[in-house]
Amino acid sequence: MLLHGGGLSWWNYREAAELLQDEYHVILPILDGHAGSDRPFTTIESNAEEIIAFIDEHLDRRVLMIGGLSLGAQILLEMLAQRSDICRFALVESAMVVPSPLTHALIGPAFGSSYGLIRNRSFAQLQFRSLRLKPALFEDYYRDTCRIPRSDMIAFMKANTAYSLKDSISQCTAEVHVCAGEKENRGILRSAEMISRKVPGSVLTVLPGLYHGEFSANHARDYVSAVRNIIK
Repeated sequence: MLLHGGGLSWWNYREAAELLQDEYHVILPILDGHAGSDRPFTTIESNAEEIIAFIDEHLDRRVLMIGGLSLGAQILLEMLAQRSDICRFALVESAMVVPSPLTHALIGPAFGSSYGLIRNRSFAQLQFRSLRLKPALFEDYYRDTCRIPRSDMIAFMKANTAYSLKDSISQCTAEVHVCAGEKENRGILRSAEMISRKVPGSVLTVLPGLYHGEFSANHARDYVSAVRNIIK
């Protein structure tokens, strides 16, 4: 199971999923509020509850591994806090767990006034380039960001900047691997260290030369190799 969020969707993990699908049953959930979802985004906690309920109903209450990036990684951490044994292995990529009150307060007015630019293709290309994702993903990015309502975009950006680790994460029984790109912002790098301290036996890896989200999106073969090495 691979979780993504924050305006991007399942296609960010598409190549990795294709490389793994002959060996494992791979599920790519569509998070609430994202393109293709039939319900608005509420909270990280409620998304975690919904995915746990799906696992309980369809996957015999536990899965082999869950990977998550950005908002998806926050949801994964929340799942581990709510259900300590929800998976045997977890790969947490670029999760922010250091709240930013100032950024949180500015999201509504700043993003609300600029939301219309999302549908401007030239602006979208500039924004996409700032994400440093491989060019082949642009059409997916543009299509899906145009389909996300302003209220949902603001809601999950606010959730992303307000999330903090629950104390119950220390009871997690999964083997947790935490990674972040060397060139990510200070908050993400501090968060990775904080997660590794709070989760017993976790493994922290700082990925040389990489920015936010590049590991799973731009280097799918390396990501899949990491998944295989973790599981074996």
